[in-house]
Amino acid sequence: MQTETSVPDYLTDDFSMYLENMNSLSDPENPDLLTNYLSNLFEQLKQMPLLFNGMIDQLAMAISSKIRIDSKNLAELELKEEPSWAEIKPFVGVHADARGCVTEIMTHAEQDLKTAVLLIHFYNRYDATPLKAEEDEYSQVDNDEYNDYDENY
Repeated sequence: MQTETSVPDYLTDDFSMYLENMNSLSDPENPDLLTNYLSNLFEQLKQMPLLFNGMIDQLAMAISSKIRIDSKNLAELELKEEPSWAEIKPFVGVHADARGCVTEIMTHAEQDLKTAVLLIHFYNRYDATPLKAEEDEYSQVDNDEYNDYDENY
């Protein structure tokens, strides 16, 4: 059975862009495309930690392979209202080669970093399987007055 993970309102726009970017780079015929892109993005970020200031989806992509989120425990927090960085920071681990860069972002763009971490968290829990459509009460109408279309037209 599918569980529905809903993205909070304060993340919907950024999440939509992040999801679209991640999906567009996930190519079964070229499985290294996404990995290489994310690696190149991080190298740019490492050179200039505030490069993606205000571009949350790009920041999230750049750090996605360099942080580890304890999503199981983070999911226990109430995230419908935007949490503070202090509330989610304990659930975030940073790879050794990214600590300097992430610390710089945390110092100068904490809000962007927090939002990027939340995007990654929700993306990791996102199930793209379409939900079963609710049955339309009129879809089962089998009445000649509704079926008067000329099939030979």
